[in-house]
Amino acid sequence: MRAAVYRGINDVRVETIPVPEIGPGEVLVKIHTCGICGTDLKKIHSGSHDAPRVFGHEMSGTIVRIGEGVTDFAVGDRVMAYHHIPCGECYYCRKQTFAQCEVYKKVGCTAGFAPSGGGFAEYIRVMDWIVQHGLIKIPDDIPFEQAAFIEPVNTCYKAIRLLNLQPDETVLVIGQGSIGILLAALARQTGATVLTSDLYPERHAVAARFGLHHPLDARGDVVAAAKAATEGRGADVALLAVGGNSLIKVAMDAIRPGGRVQLFAQTQHGEAPFDPAAVCMDEKTLMGSYSASVAIQDDVTRMVFDGYRNGFDLTQLISHRFSLEDAVAGIDLASHPQADSLKIVIQPGE
Repeated sequence: MRAAVYRGINDVRVETIPVPEIGPGEVLVKIHTCGICGTDLKKIHSGSHDAPRVFGHEMSGTIVRIGEGVTDFAVGDRVMAYHHIPCGECYYCRKQTFAQCEVYKKVGCTAGFAPSGGGFAEYIRVMDWIVQHGLIKIPDDIPFEQAAFIEPVNTCYKAIRLLNLQPDETVLVIGQGSIGILLAALARQTGATVLTSDLYPERHAVAARFGLHHPLDARGDVVAAAKAATEGRGADVALLAVGGNSLIKVAMDAIRPGGRVQLFAQTQHGEAPFDPAAVCMDEKTLMGSYSASVAIQDDVTRMVFDGYRNGFDLTQLISHRFSLEDAVAGIDLASHPQADSLKIVIQPGE
């Protein structure tokens, strides 16, 4: 089969590799659509993972082979696969901090080599614990492209739920890439007022399709704009959907005393200055949210499927579609975002 293989820092090549073998309890899925995620790009550019690997985890496709003992799925089923599922029994699972579970940190989908998702390939092997708890059937009326958003929507919905937003609150979402728009749209569903900040008017135009009508120009004074929109207080919440650590100070300055800043895209280790007195004396909270939650899996599935039928069409976030043979160009575009680029997908099934 063909696959986009990571061979080293900034080195991805489309190659021919063996179709993965499956064992008991496992399934083989032919990939139709796989989104390119910022975490994929971080791994490709930082060398945080050894090579070779096949990345890609926002994926949907069709089962083409089932292993011994698989009874809930059949060849021909349209599915999406989570690549992480927790054990459900450890200390972290009992505390519902699933992303810290050691089993969760294992990757349960692979196109070969060290398991790394594998969606940038024609076929993936889905391991038994994922088949049992993280493989979702896609209804016939739902496009593969919509279903490929289930995993990223889960991560965003988890973040919004952690904030416990109230209808009288104002949320500032910094960054309006596809994830930033998702976060803002989900925040809006709570009844909160949502301000969106980005450099590109083109992205604000897409955000407006999701009911987001309070755009802020990120080249201007976002802190002043957030205060002007809230009778001088500042936003109740600032949510960082872009990775720049320098924006943590902007977010902290943009919220009111007693407000919350949530880091969503800060997935690389480093150091970032902030005013400790703002946390202590101003009672501002600095918090984070990472990856998906199995506890909301059913809710997210309904949200994505019913949403497509009722106007929450996430395929509107897809700006570019690349064939597997052109995957390197897709990764390059995703690595250098443009005004007109949002979610970029690779489609081995096309």
